[in-house]
Amino acid sequence: MSRSIGLAHIIRHDDGTSSGVWGIYTLRSAFQPIFAFNEGKLSVVAFEGLIRPFRDGEPQSPMSFFSTCPTGDRLHIEALTRTLHLLNAGACLPQEASIFINFDPSVFTDRGITDKALRDMRLVLHEAGIDPRRIVCEVTEQKSASQETLYSFVEALRANGFRIAVDDYGADDSDINRIKELRPDVVKFDALWITQLMESGAGFALLTAMVKGFEQQDIRTVFEGIEEGWQLELAEKSGASMVQGYVLARPELAPTSFRVFGKGPPPVEDSKATASPAPESPARPAKAFGRRTAP
Repeated sequence: MSRSIGLAHIIRHDDGTSSGVWGIYTLRSAFQPIFAFNEGKLSVVAFEGLIRPFRDGEPQSPMSFFSTCPTGDRLHIEALTRTLHLLNAGACLPQEASIFINFDPSVFTDRGITDKALRDMRLVLHEAGIDPRRIVCEVTEQKSASQETLYSFVEALRANGFRIAVDDYGADDSDINRIKELRPDVVKFDALWITQLMESGAGFALLTAMVKGFEQQDIRTVFEGIEEGWQLELAEKSGASMVQGYVLARPELAPTSFRVFGKGPPPVEDSKATASPAPESPARPAKAFGRRTAP
């Protein structure tokens, strides 16, 4: 599927990057760094691939693009976006960086579809020169026809050597028991939910307890949507493993400038290796709950 659909819709560029074409849209990859806390410092440990659609050269919202795609095309578009991100990651990201790739479990309705998609994905990884162990597959708990389908899909990802991240935890009907069944390597907390919990001492205590509980199960945590300094400060205080958001770095279209991080950070699972230094982070405010008011 990725060979006939993904690569068939790929355009290669002279700078080594690729773009995709789907109907009237041109698709480009953007990557956003994910940072880890390490003895009071921040270092880049991974990047998330994000699709950016364009129409007649003008940027469009990803939501509007996906909302116009017929349901029957979603499986092919999934293949195209994965192929695009992997080729561009191989071309313009540090060679040892972990790469977070989004999956929609609802399109993988049976094991045959899943196995074919993952075989084709491994072919693309080979072409891009990316070790499968660098890949972290982001799935949401809710996007599946059934719990059994979701569990089967996650097991197929794991059997192919990929790591698993549960995305948007805390949104809608997130279930801690489902996390125990899925046994992910990483849990990414929903950005809006994190902010709401950080607004009060009781909420922050709950957030901290959840992070500790996941760490005790060897599950690393990512706080998404960190846009202000006070959120970054509380994320560190909570014990979160990693953070992602505009206060640290915005997504960049491929080709990115992220090779300036040098040889590249360690894979996400290797917390003891020495990472390349991150860019200077914003000055941190005093630790406090809730939003900071202007002086």
